[in-house]
Amino acid sequence: MSTSSFDELGLSPEILRAVAESGYTTPTPIQSQAIPVVLAGLDVMGGAQTGTGKTAGFGLPILHRLQPSANTSPSPARHPVRALILAPTRELAIQVEQAIKEYGKYTGLRSTCVFGGVDIKQQLPIVRAGVEILVATPGRLLDHIEHKSVNLSQVEIFVLDEADRMLDMGFIPDIKRIMALLPATAKRQNLLFSATFSGEIKKLADQLLNEPQLIEVARRNTAAETVTQAVYKCPQEAKRALLAQLVTSRNLWQVLCFVRTKHGASRLARQLEKDGLATSAIHGDKTQLARLDALTAFKEGKLQVLVATDVAARGLDIDDLPLVVNYELPHVPEDYIHRIGRTGRAGASGEAVSFVAPEEEKYLADIERLLRKKVDVVRLEGFDPTAAAARAPLTRARAARAPRAADRESPRVADRESPRMVEREAPRRERPAAASRPTPARSAREQEREDAYALNPDQPLPARPAAASADAASALEHGHRGRGQHGGKARPIPALLMKRKAPEPQSA
Repeated sequence: MSTSSFDELGLSPEILRAVAESGYTTPTPIQSQAIPVVLAGLDVMGGAQTGTGKTAGFGLPILHRLQPSANTSPSPARHPVRALILAPTRELAIQVEQAIKEYGKYTGLRSTCVFGGVDIKQQLPIVRAGVEILVATPGRLLDHIEHKSVNLSQVEIFVLDEADRMLDMGFIPDIKRIMALLPATAKRQNLLFSATFSGEIKKLADQLLNEPQLIEVARRNTAAETVTQAVYKCPQEAKRALLAQLVTSRNLWQVLCFVRTKHGASRLARQLEKDGLATSAIHGDKTQLARLDALTAFKEGKLQVLVATDVAARGLDIDDLPLVVNYELPHVPEDYIHRIGRTGRAGASGEAVSFVAPEEEKYLADIERLLRKKVDVVRLEGFDPTAAAARAPLTRARAARAPRAADRESPRVADRESPRMVEREAPRRERPAAASRPTPARSAREQEREDAYALNPDQPLPARPAAASADAASALEHGHRGRGQHGGKARPIPALLMKRKAPEPQSA
């Protein structure tokens, strides 16, 4: 089924008015097929390339179905959570809620978004005041449940957006905990949307969905045909020079550049700044304010390059993004589709290029196998990869260590949005620096991670005052030497044991 106008889909006049004011006149294929099914109250398993309008595909019919329950009462009891939308990342959750708010501005329905990385105290009053539509990341939603600020017993519609990314980021235990608090599957409508499908997604669908309608507008796990793809083959140490020349020779702005690790993103952004390019980085260790500031500057065209980990592969909706660069290929080929899906959105044309080092050929082969086609190999006129690599001896030495770092810090785990990660972010950035000479108990791996943090400009380690370091070293050296109960290991003396006995008053 396809329609040429939103007026033919059976949506309320208030929603149609908001859609028209947003500038949309013709529904996309996923919208024209999904909206009637969702309006009918059926479960849906929807698949389409990223950027084809999945958010409106479920957001518009949800607003239509909940509109009769809208009211102006100030009582929170009159505004229970009736629709719950889970998203894997903060950026995607914010984008979904903004779309819901824009489409539902004339319906009288309340909506809000909760996510980690910010103080939960800012969100508690809004949630406790009552909202009909709640968009959340799983970890922060569980935080609210623990604070008893959210009651899910009256949820009528449950949406799992970007379900494959939920699996990749390890959210399944959290999702199952949330599902246990919802009404029975048969008593609610369930919608699962994803750009890619896998065997694990099907297993999740069997648990979540009740006789779902399968809606696919394109072959599974394919990239949008509006995106032109190309590969530049060059050594790892020549990639930075290739990126700089590619951006400057074409005078490009708003180039989204993907790397695999958080430390790699910060390092590359700092190097590109030295090369004279307006650059910023976004990754899981950035505070929410820093991430939003970087995204705002990027969307406004103030940055030439935004370096990102896969945390930004979902949820970035930027009009007319000219170029996506895979500076490092992802280990999982499905992530390639999500990365390049940031360009060529809503039918517009886009371009995606990948820099492939010899050690990344196996990842390229996996991607081409998923796409079922070869990606064209091109060369940048006037650029010599061999000469560029020869001018970067330090980069070559660092690149030799990159595979081990990438294996240790998978972006799927490093950028996980969970309450535990949120709680650990600030303490890790603020912990004191280690002594210049590592203790025997510290492993080489731990020392290497400390050194990496010390080089990361986004995670400064405050230097310990010299006097304090000397006192600590003295305490470690002499305080507990030879005490059998501690296995011979030096430990600081507890403060209570260091208190001197007060002198007794002398008799007159």
